Amino acid sequence: MPMEKLPDGTVLLSGGNPQIAKGDGRDPVQAYLDAMPGWKGEIGRRLDALVVDEVPEVVQAVRWNSPFYGIEDNGWFLSMHCMTKYVKATWLNGGELDPPPPESSKYPAVRYSNIHEDDEIDDEQLRSWIRQAAVLPGDETF
Repeated sequence: MPMEKLPDGTVLLSGGNPQIAKGDGRDPVQAYLDAMPGWKGEIGRRLDALVVDEVPEVVQAVRWNSPFYGIEDNGWFLSMHCMTKYVKATWLNGGELDPPPPESSKYPAVRYSNIHEDDEIDDEQLRSWIRQAAVLPGDETF
């Protein structure tokens, strides 16, 4: 997919992933969510709302054109990224979640949830993973 520019000047990279400058706080994350195209934006906003609802003290940032969610002094626990056919939720400590998210990684601690356009989203399972992930030590390398 060639790069596409939105009316506000935001560039969509491969898979429709918004190119958003690195930044800390809610504003860059909101810019990312606002730029997610179509159904991907619906999924992104839904996942974001679940995180904010379950973890009111969540710390947010954009790194590598992806929003990250974490706990101060405990590291990042979740990020998301637009792929061509799905939104990839990356659980940075997902190997410790019960049950673990469905997609494995070459890194034992990391697991993925790939959410496609027509998937039925299990909000209760996502809420459980968010609650669990937020209290576990996260990834501080980001």
